[in-house]
Amino acid sequence: MKKLLFVLAFAMLCTVTTKAQTSYKAALGLGIDAIDNSTYVGATGKYFFTANHVGQADLGFESNATIITVLYSYHKSFRGAPGLRWYVGAGPSIILRDGDNSFALRPHLGLDYKINGVPIVLNFDWRPFVGLGDAGNEVGSFGLGLQFAF
Repeated sequence: MKKLLFVLAFAMLCTVTTKAQTSYKAALGLGIDAIDNSTYVGATGKYFFTANHVGQADLGFESNATIITVLYSYHKSFRGAPGLRWYVGAGPSIILRDGDNSFALRPHLGLDYKINGVPIVLNFDWRPFVGLGDAGNEVGSFGLGLQFAF
């Protein structure tokens, strides 16, 4: 898992000098959701309803657990940095375990980068886990995505 995170981080660093464009309507790919001592890996997808309003769905798996997350985000471009956007939003998550399901609200804040000339989108966000009911809170939660843009 550490090797995968290193490769993704290296790929993001290598694209910093690449020009980018922001025009894509949807993206599908690999998502990583790190909460506490668990790392969920699975499918992620996002869809732009308008230029700034985005829906995202994640389905991640970890040993004996599954997480389902649905997020709304407001995206905005940085002036002078083509392809790079910041985003903020929130949505619910549910972690399914044998007899121990957890529900949470997931505010998030992150960066989205579309590489020019290549249908690749990279994103990284901070997404705290605000547990509902008996579920605990986790401030140190992060998401990472590598997606194919349409």
